Amino acid sequence: MSTIKVAVTIEQNILEQVDRLVKKKIYPSRSRAIQNAVKEKIDRLNRRRLAEECKKIDAKYEQEFAEEGIEGVLEEWPEY
Repeated sequence: MSTIKVAVTIEQNILEQVDRLVKKKIYPSRSRAIQNAVKEKIDRLNRRRLAEECKKIDAKYEQEFAEEGIEGVLEEWPEY
């Protein structure tokens, strides 16, 4: 995947923590550490959004919908 260089403003204490991670060789560079942090945050937000949407699902309705039409179909399936 291609990358694009951007400039960001970051609090000094956060940058110092990033630098410590780079010094400990947890990340190869500041860029990689910050890129990873942003990606993890976006992934977490997406999972939370998905979880919120899942809460809206009516489980009883979904179960009834899933089972709708399955009666009779089972008899038509060949035995293996």
